[in-house]
Amino acid sequence: MAMSRTTNRARTYTTALAVGMGASMALGAGTALAAAKAEANTAQHDIFATGTASSLAKSTQQQADAHRKAVEAAEKAEKRAAEAKKRAAQKAARDAKRLQASWIKPVGGKYELSASYGKAGGRWAHNHSGQDFAVGVGTPVKAVHKGTVVKAGPNGAGDGPAYGNAIVIRHDNGAYSQYAHLSQINVKPGQQIKTGQNIAKSGNTGNSSGPHLHFEVRKGPDYGTAVDPVAAMRAVGVTF
Repeated sequence: MAMSRTTNRARTYTTALAVGMGASMALGAGTALAAAKAEANTAQHDIFATGTASSLAKSTQQQADAHRKAVEAAEKAEKRAAEAKKRAAQKAARDAKRLQASWIKPVGGKYELSASYGKAGGRWAHNHSGQDFAVGVGTPVKAVHKGTVVKAGPNGAGDGPAYGNAIVIRHDNGAYSQYAHLSQINVKPGQQIKTGQNIAKSGNTGNSSGPHLHFEVRKGPDYGTAVDPVAAMRAVGVTF
């Protein structure tokens, strides 16, 4: 009887111990599972944070690259504009230099300016239509620019006896130049003339009070189309 109670107590203890161990093991497993879940959540959070940071860094880099490219493009455009402006200025300077070199005064050496454009006087039916260069008889007269002789001869080449012997040349810019009171004419109508070519010699023919060259710039070949020769020649780089 005593042995039977002892055996029962042993079984009860063993059962209790097994239950306790099972509970402990279950509790440990639960704790481990919770820890694993927490670790997984932390890892997932870390991955998300890392991905977000990487995405932000990539976006920032893209923005920086776009800004750099925009600045470089603006600098290149500015440089091209500056170079184009410089080339245009250089071309304008070359053109002006060529233009000035291609137009000259009608007489070289020493001269005096006498009657000027628009001046009133008894020797002209109207105000003076050109610029007079006081030079001696026989002074070489030069074409102020290349062109074609349209008139040459006595009686002002058709413009009237007051001009004496005269020449009219048409130039490539549409203007005409006239040379009058000549003592000698060296060209004829239709002849092609080079800039600076000797076309005549100055004189005292026609309505003249003394040896000089009468020079006009005209809009057309005939009398009545003259413009201020000083201003016209200044526009092509020549000053008297």
